[in-house]
Amino acid sequence: MVSNHGFTLTTGNSKRSSLRRLKNGVPQGSVLAPLLFNIYISDLPTTASRKYVYADDLATMHANGDWWAVEGVLIKDMASVGEHLQTWKLKLGTTKTVLAALLHLNNKEAKRELKVKYNNKTLPFFSEPKHIGVMLDRSLTYRRHLESLRKKLTSCVTLLRWLAGSG
Repeated sequence: MVSNHGFTLTTGNSKRSSLRRLKNGVPQGSVLAPLLFNIYISDLPTTASRKYVYADDLATMHANGDWWAVEGVLIKDMASVGEHLQTWKLKLGTTKTVLAALLHLNNKEAKRELKVKYNNKTLPFFSEPKHIGVMLDRSLTYRRHLESLRKKLTSCVTLLRWLAGSG
């Protein structure tokens, strides 16, 4: 069902690319992707951290006042989830897997970074990660996210004014 498939790209002027073969999985953006992902992760092992799933994204979060405890729980949970993924021949998108320390107001710990490894690689740490399109920060001000939205909207409004002939 999801092997030996191919795809082509068609541009606005009807030019078509050559056929590309998929070795496994489904194409990015396929309507099947979230469904298959949910089937694959429906039996994820129990973890100490809470799991949040949206479409084909999974986030695990753990709350504790002790940084070492948080790191320990995340290390253990990543190993457990990693074993599950290997069992089902899935690969963790390590370029999209990030660590973040959020929701704390302790200024002394503002620069602290979590250190968690997966497959002997330290996962990258971001103080302001993006989750489901929203840039988060440790005090949940959403300042950078709102600034980014303002820039995008300003560009869209400028373009619309130009297209309407009033800019």
